Amino acid sequence: MSQVRSIQTSFSRPTSGSTHDRSQTLLKPPSFSSKIFPPKSNNPPKLCFTTSPINARKSSSAEVVPVSPEDDSKIEEELQKLHVLQQVGNVSGGIWSKPMIKRKTKIVCTIGPSTNTKEMIWKLAEAGMNVARMNMSHGDHASHKKVIDLVKEYNAQSKDNVIAIMLDTKGPEVRSGDLPQPIMLKTGQEFTFTIQSGVGTADCVSVNYDDFVNDVEEGDMLLVDGGMMSFLVKSKTADSVKCEVIDGGELASRRHLNVRGKSATLPSITEKDWDDIKFGVDNEVDFYAVSFVKDAQVVHELKNYLKSCGADIHVIVKIESADSIPNLHSIITASDGAMVARGDLGAELPIEEVPLLQEEIIRICRSMGKAVIVATNMLESMIVHPTPTRAEVSDIAIAVREGSDGIMLSGETAHGKFPIKAAKVMHTVALRTEAALPNGQMPPNIGQVFKNHMSEMFAYHATMMSNTLGTSTVVFTRSGFMAILLSHYRPAGTIFAFTDQKRVQQRLALYQGVCPIYMEFSDDAEETFTKALDLLQKNGMVKEGEEVALVQSGRQPIWRFHSTHNIQVRTVAATN
Repeated sequence: MSQVRSIQTSFSRPTSGSTHDRSQTLLKPPSFSSKIFPPKSNNPPKLCFTTSPINARKSSSAEVVPVSPEDDSKIEEELQKLHVLQQVGNVSGGIWSKPMIKRKTKIVCTIGPSTNTKEMIWKLAEAGMNVARMNMSHGDHASHKKVIDLVKEYNAQSKDNVIAIMLDTKGPEVRSGDLPQPIMLKTGQEFTFTIQSGVGTADCVSVNYDDFVNDVEEGDMLLVDGGMMSFLVKSKTADSVKCEVIDGGELASRRHLNVRGKSATLPSITEKDWDDIKFGVDNEVDFYAVSFVKDAQVVHELKNYLKSCGADIHVIVKIESADSIPNLHSIITASDGAMVARGDLGAELPIEEVPLLQEEIIRICRSMGKAVIVATNMLESMIVHPTPTRAEVSDIAIAVREGSDGIMLSGETAHGKFPIKAAKVMHTVALRTEAALPNGQMPPNIGQVFKNHMSEMFAYHATMMSNTLGTSTVVFTRSGFMAILLSHYRPAGTIFAFTDQKRVQQRLALYQGVCPIYMEFSDDAEETFTKALDLLQKNGMVKEGEEVALVQSGRQPIWRFHSTHNIQVRTVAATN
C-alpha cells in the first residue's frame, strides 16, 4: 500500500512569505543558456539559502537537440539531461525528483485522403496525434464515418493512449464557381465576379453568394485563397462586381473569397452545418469546431441544440472573421475553447495583426480556463517537402511557449506527401520547446481566478505542490472538470486523470499536460487509489519511491462529502 506522507487540510490564499513565495524563490528556473552550457567547474555548487538564485547541479555537457523526426530516440536522452540540470543541489530521493518526461502540448491532425486508412491512423497515433479532426468542407458523411469508426477502433485496442474526435464545420464560405479550366490572370487586367449562376469564362466567374454585390464596395480589396491573388473593386452593377487584378496568378474552380476587413453577412451555422452537426451527435464526436463565429448567440444556439439531444459534445469556436474580434470575450466565455484559425483571420484583417491576436486569444483562453488551439500553415511546406522551414519550426515553438493547449496540422496530414513526418516534427519541436520552458509559472491573474470555487483553490495548491516537490498529479474524475482545471494552472508534472467514463477520457486528450486513463472505480476509495498507482507503475509512468500528489476535489464528489476537499502526497510502493 502506498505511503501517505502529508497533506489533508484546507488551504488559504498565499500571502507574503507563504509557501508560494518561498517556492518561487528557491525553485527559480535556471536560464536557457545555463541549461545548454553548464559551468565548467568539476565541483557541483553548494546548496545555500541566500538571496541569490540557486545554481543547477553539474551534469555532463548537453548538446543542442536537432529538430528532426529521425532524432526521436536521441531527444529523450537530451531531455533527461536538461531536467537533471534543473534539479537543486545534491538533494536525492523523492522530494526533488522530476516527473516523467511526456509531451504536454497536444497535436491535432486533420484526416484526409493521405491518412484515412487504418494503417495511417495507427501510424499518426504513434507519431503523436492526440485529436483526429474531420474537415466537413471536404468528403461526405460516409467517408467521415469510416474515419470515426477507425479512431474508435484504435481507442478500443490501445491500452495507454486515446484519440479525441473533432468535427470542423464548413461554415458560410464564399467561393467562386466552376471553370472549364484554370484561368491565368495578369496584374492590371479587368476581371468580373457575378452572382449569375453557371458563368465561367476568361474574364468572368460566378460567386455562390447572392448578397456578394451588396457586401462589397468600390475600393474594397478582394482576396482569393487568403491572398494568393488579389483584386481591387472598381465598380459594381446589380449582379456583378468589376475588379482590377492587383496580384495575378492562376484562378481555378471553387476558390475561397474574402473581402479585406469585412465578413460576409451569412449565418455562422448553415443548413449543411446543421446536417453535419446532427451527424456528429449520431456518431458521438468529442468536439465541434464551429467556423466563422461572430457572436456568442451562435454558441448558445448550438449548445441548446446539443442539450436537447442529450449530447455531451464540447464547442470550440474558430476565431477567423473580422466581426468576431470585438466580441472575443463573450464568444470565448460562451464556448468550451477557441481555435486561432489564422488563414481566414489573416485574409479579413491585416496580416501583421495575426501574431498579436494569436497571443491575445491564447491569453484570454488561459485566463478563463478554456482550451485553445493554434491552427493553419504550421508546417505548410511539408505538404510537398520532407523537412520544414526554420520559420515553421519557430512558429510551433512560439505557440507552445505562449501556452496553447493544442497545435494543428491541416493539409500537412490531410493531403500532404509526408503526413507522418509532419506529425513527428511537430511532436519533436513541441517536446524540445517544453524542455526549455521554466516550470511552474502561474497565470498573472491567478488571484481572481481561484476565488470562484473551492476546487479552483485546491487546483492552485495542487499545482504549487507539483512545482515545489516535483511530483506528478493524480486526479479521479467523472466529468473531466477537475482535470481541465488543473490543466489550466499548468503544473510542472503530468496530470494523470483517471475516469470511468470513456467519453470523458477521449475529451481530455485535448488538454495540455493531461494524460487521461480509463479505469473502473470501486466503491472503496483506498482500493481505487492503490489500483491507480499500481497501473501507473506497471506502465512505466511512475517509479517505485516516487511521490505523487493525489487530489480529491471537483464539482461531483467521489468518495467524499461535498464540503470536503483534500490533497495527499503519496509515495509509490512496490507492486505485487
